[in-house]
Amino acid sequence: MKGLRRYIDKIKPQFEKGGRFEKLQSTFEAFETFLFVPDNVTTRGSHIRDAMDMKRTMILVVIALLPALLFGIWNVGYQHYQSLEMASTLWENFWYGFLKVFPIIVVSYVTGLAIEFIFAQVRGHEVNEGFLVSGMLIPLVMPPDVPLWMVAVSTAFAVVFGKEVFGGTGMNILNPALTARAFLFFAYPREISGDLVWIAEKADAYTGATPLGSAMTGNMGDMPSVSDMFFGFVPGSIGETSVPAILIGALVLLVTGIGSWRIMLSMVVGGLFMGGIFNLLALNEYMQIPAWQHLIMGSFLFGAVFMATDPVSATQTIKGQWIYGFLIGFFAIIIRVFNPAYPEGVMLAILFMNVFAPLIDYYVLQANIRKRRKRWKNVSVKTT
Repeated sequence: MKGLRRYIDKIKPQFEKGGRFEKLQSTFEAFETFLFVPDNVTTRGSHIRDAMDMKRTMILVVIALLPALLFGIWNVGYQHYQSLEMASTLWENFWYGFLKVFPIIVVSYVTGLAIEFIFAQVRGHEVNEGFLVSGMLIPLVMPPDVPLWMVAVSTAFAVVFGKEVFGGTGMNILNPALTARAFLFFAYPREISGDLVWIAEKADAYTGATPLGSAMTGNMGDMPSVSDMFFGFVPGSIGETSVPAILIGALVLLVTGIGSWRIMLSMVVGGLFMGGIFNLLALNEYMQIPAWQHLIMGSFLFGAVFMATDPVSATQTIKGQWIYGFLIGFFAIIIRVFNPAYPEGVMLAILFMNVFAPLIDYYVLQANIRKRRKRWKNVSVKTT
């Protein structure tokens, strides 16, 4: 590593102002900071020093995603061989899934990072590490059989129109990964919905329906068991099916202080509340599904842990986080039950609340200002 450090220090002047490659300074700094911790420190004044910078935060989120990714890779192979009614080993399932999922990850990172580097060079600012997470989340919310060119197009749309047009990392109002999935859904609905896309190269006679797909069509007899839905032995997006894998990731985010437990908890409460109302009404079979079962169906928990807690597009105030999470869970179940064209409502609910997150924070702050102003007036009256 010392030799690599010396080599980087040797070529660094060529990328600085006045050097031969000064126009590539942002690209060089991105690779340098990825390999080594920046040596820039404050020299005077009062500052808060924290070892948890953006790069470490993003890497920890990627680590939290690894259990869902590894299980998703295995499950892609498992569902494939199940549809063919062929016995398969753990390694065969994993290898088949790896061959399907790895190209999606590569396309996501190559497309997104290329656009990030281009915008950084044009604007003359540093390349931020925000896409380290988005580049992993995008494959995890995709079906395993999605065409790679669609992954590239949806990723490009998400980075350009969901992030860069707002100013880049930290300025976007929409979650980039969900923006990519929403673009793919509305632009190419056949590749993101129905029963044909959730199992890679499935047998024609095999239904391939997800639990939400079966519930939407009223085929409750085709619903998998609760244990299969909990452990994730069901068709679905690559990273959304396994509850234990998602909970491991949630634990990592909570222990490190990256994820908001308030948003996670309030989203679960909101989903249970709306699901409970539907249980009381029980107008159809879908409404009769136990409220708690909605939590292990589809991407509800995955969205609660990794999507709704995005620190950029979510609310920032404490009260706002409770409101924001509750409304996401509330609307997600409503969309599931009342929208037969789109049984998975988590994506739309999160994107919808992303738009309203600044408004929620605004009214929370205004309420706090009015409360303090009223308290100050009461104190002034008493002292006079």
